[in-house]
Amino acid sequence: MKARRTRSQERILTLLKTLNQAVSAQDIHSDLRQTGQNIGLATVYRSLESLKLEGVVQVRTLPSGESLYTSTHDDRHHLTCLRCGDSIPINECPVHELEEQLHRSYQFKIHYHMLEFFGLCTQCQLASTAGNLPSA
Repeated sequence: MKARRTRSQERILTLLKTLNQAVSAQDIHSDLRQTGQNIGLATVYRSLESLKLEGVVQVRTLPSGESLYTSTHDDRHHLTCLRCGDSIPINECPVHELEEQLHRSYQFKIHYHMLEFFGLCTQCQLASTAGNLPSA
């Protein structure tokens, strides 16, 4: 039996479903307060944790340590630069077949998966190469 969601959880989930991007808990808190909804930041974090455990919200932690939240309505995969922190969304997902195999083999209900590659973006590669050139 699924636990009943709190009003705060419902508000947060509704907000995440309307956004087309991953956002921080602070951004969620700010957005809700700007619309006149009185909610504390600690409540936002507790609600996000509960929604994550329910499998309706996913969290992605950036190299900077910041956590970004989205609803689990679709896959979101990224190429993330370790130097500047930029994230480039990738649309292809080679994991769906594996997900089905794991579900069949282990009877494990998968709510979502994440795929993220870490490296250097083109600009940081160029900056790194330019910095390593001997001076003339």
